[in-house]
Amino acid sequence: MDHISGATEAPPASEPYVFVSYARADEKRAKAIIKTISRAGFKVWWDALIPSGDRFSARIAEALEGARAIVVLWSFHSIDSGWVQDEAGFGRDHHRLVPISIDGAEPPLGFRQLQCVNLAKGGAKKSNPEMQRALRAIAEMLDHQPLEFPAARLVDRRAAIIGGSAVAAGAIAFGAWRYTSSGSAANSIAVLPFQNLSGDASKQYLSDGLAAELRATLSRNPLLAVVGQASSNKFRDPSDDSRAIARELNVTSLLDGNIMVAGNVIRIAVELVKGSTGFSRWSEKFERPLDNILTLQDDIATAVDTALSARLTGTGRESRARSGGTQSVAAFDAYLRGKDLFDSQRDEASDRGSLEAFSDAVQLDPDYAAARAARSRALAVIANEYAQAADRRPLYSQAVSEARRAVSSAPQFAEAHAALGYALFYGELDIIAADGPYEKARQFGSGSAEVLGLYAIYRARRRQFDRAGPAIARAATLDPVNPTVFKNRGRISFAAGDYGAAITAARRALDLNPLIGAAHGDIGNALLLQGKTPEAAAEFAKEKVQLLAIPGRAFVALRQGNAAAAQRAFDELVQSQGDNGLYQQAQVLAQWNRVEEALEGLEKCVEVQDSGLVYLLSDPFLVPLQNQPRFKQLLRRLHFV
Repeated sequence: MDHISGATEAPPASEPYVFVSYARADEKRAKAIIKTISRAGFKVWWDALIPSGDRFSARIAEALEGARAIVVLWSFHSIDSGWVQDEAGFGRDHHRLVPISIDGAEPPLGFRQLQCVNLAKGGAKKSNPEMQRALRAIAEMLDHQPLEFPAARLVDRRAAIIGGSAVAAGAIAFGAWRYTSSGSAANSIAVLPFQNLSGDASKQYLSDGLAAELRATLSRNPLLAVVGQASSNKFRDPSDDSRAIARELNVTSLLDGNIMVAGNVIRIAVELVKGSTGFSRWSEKFERPLDNILTLQDDIATAVDTALSARLTGTGRESRARSGGTQSVAAFDAYLRGKDLFDSQRDEASDRGSLEAFSDAVQLDPDYAAARAARSRALAVIANEYAQAADRRPLYSQAVSEARRAVSSAPQFAEAHAALGYALFYGELDIIAADGPYEKARQFGSGSAEVLGLYAIYRARRRQFDRAGPAIARAATLDPVNPTVFKNRGRISFAAGDYGAAITAARRALDLNPLIGAAHGDIGNALLLQGKTPEAAAEFAKEKVQLLAIPGRAFVALRQGNAAAAQRAFDELVQSQGDNGLYQQAQVLAQWNRVEEALEGLEKCVEVQDSGLVYLLSDPFLVPLQNQPRFKQLLRRLHFV
């Protein structure tokens, strides 16, 4: 570094300060940048502060050691300077480097992997968004109060990782990750959907699946609060601002990435971003043969945990017991394809397609617990939503068997226990047997919004609201823009008799996804029980799920005293839904005060294992039956009481 004039007093050694490295030919530009940094409230050290007679190299070494941030001004002059390269190397190796290009010059080899602020156009003025980026990075390293620039516009959230093959191994604002042993908000993170850079839309399932698996792995770390999949996947647009995402999801950090598949090689770039500033803390590129994709997934999770300083414990068999994973690349690929279809919740074809993919996965690896748990859920959903009575029992029987195999293969895998609880509860109507699996699912899956949602609904059906409430609240915290979480929250409020809260939650679900099924029907039911019959009729008219819409029309007709319209709706329910609507028929008959027919309908539901019976204890539409001995006997038979 060359000496320049205009020195000011050096900052005390006890104060955090910025070291500025530059070349003599860039003296004028360096002064302007130093002036802006100083006016932003930071102490600056530069070589003009070396007193006359002091050993030049010794004072520089001392200043480098004490600096919290090292600003290097790259230019067509400084890239050839040995002094500047040495100082930049120190900053890079100690994670204190803030690289700035002042004339558009590309940093020399060894530094091109670092994200660089470009002041070639806007210069050192504080109003320049690029200069603001540099000041925020400095603030981050000096533990300074975050700087706010209302007019500033940060780069896109993927600016540091575009291209996939040229990704930072360090980062502009890398800093020590702070966390508390209680797992507070300081440890909150969202894994954003990875961008597919392969130029092949058929590979999208792979980028989404790997992000989901990484999210699931991190959520098993009790020191981390990991935002759920639905909320994270809302932010697919690479131009979304990182700070805005972090604010909406209420997290301190974001993990972003992209994937490129070329031949038999997969390249994955990941970046850890601080939510309050939008700057990168850490980033890294991974490249492996596709055959090593499972090892690659573990490597990424380990690297992220290391960067977060919140390590998972356990390896090998213990890790497999938690994760339900596989060593078969082909099985993993089939599982990701199945998840892509199942999570889409499009229609019967997508659900049956997911079942086929999960079946392929378990055929390739019979001990693949995650695939068996997913296959169990697919079987149960198909039985619940699409099957008639004759087909329902064998489907649920398979669902229970698959879930038990998953638990056996991975005893600490939360999703396996949740799948078993779901199959026992909805399929075999064995309320007591489902209790243990659901409790273990909550124990091992406290970081999963999906697992907590399933647990909360189960507890609500048993009117155990002291357990259901905290679980669904935690799920909403982990997945704050997931419409399903709010639909479930509304149903729990409905079961508790809080119809106002039920309506509010269901409307929030619709705000997040106007096409979500059942929400209009849920609102209609709540409005009906508030005595707002015309408003309820309007909601039922919007509902696409016929098992809610048709009974809703019957309820409205009964409250309006229109027996003929109620009979037409009831006949439509019988004809269009068949055995799949037996429980809903009993609801209508109960509201019609046809008590004996309603009880006969419920008893038939038991014979055909109609999963609607899970509502039996918490269903306000069955209130006219509650004092009947046959109804109480049903509750005892199903172990609700």
